[in-house]
Amino acid sequence: MSLTKPSLAQTVLKQFWFKLKSLAGMISSLIMLQLIGLLFALGASSNFYTGSDGVFDLQISYYSADLVVVFTMLWGFISAITMKTKAYREDDFVFVTNRLSSNLSNIAYLLAASVIGGVTAILSGYLLKVVIYLLFESTPIIHTGLTDSLVELLSGMLAASLFIFMFAGAGYLVGTLVQLHKAFTYITPVAVIGFILLSDRISDGHLLAEVGEFYFNEASLWLLSVKTLVTAGLLLAGSIGISQRLEVKT
Repeated sequence: MSLTKPSLAQTVLKQFWFKLKSLAGMISSLIMLQLIGLLFALGASSNFYTGSDGVFDLQISYYSADLVVVFTMLWGFISAITMKTKAYREDDFVFVTNRLSSNLSNIAYLLAASVIGGVTAILSGYLLKVVIYLLFESTPIIHTGLTDSLVELLSGMLAASLFIFMFAGAGYLVGTLVQLHKAFTYITPVAVIGFILLSDRISDGHLLAEVGEFYFNEASLWLLSVKTLVTAGLLLAGSIGISQRLEVKT
């Protein structure tokens, strides 16, 4: 019998590095989804035309990588659900572990993946501008918005990473509920759609709009960080609480 008792932190760290190396397929799916988002973003999100009797013609087209961020949030949600499937859960059995260390290593991985997704999603905006320039080189481009300051760039990466992590927390909770009982595979989407329809009827669509404004229209980066981290923390804490009540090797 070994007298060495690994600490929780050591176990979580070993599992985290193992998952970071073995779950490279999720990063591949991230790249694929972001490329799909870029394809959709090739169409201008808004256009403005003006002119003066043939003297001049002005066309303003606005291109944005917002769709890439949306696709990346969807990726975070789906990836978190995938991590709760049986095939991925059984990978933890190569370690001396328990559900707490497994959940903590999963959360650490999701946080790291969210940062990677947030950074690449924001940088894809520059790739989009290069592609637009090459595809529409016959049209002079007066201003491309490539002069973002370092602070603006880092703030955008942080905000995107936080949103992805929050959606990953929601996906992790859904995955845990499905692990608790297979019926949640059907109950969860029905409950979400029912909530949307009910809230739309009760509040004339104001509730969902207010929820969206609460998160996505926040001007303060500090308040945005608090909102998203608290929301993600509650979702992940609920996941850990539920998983601790599951039977052994469920």
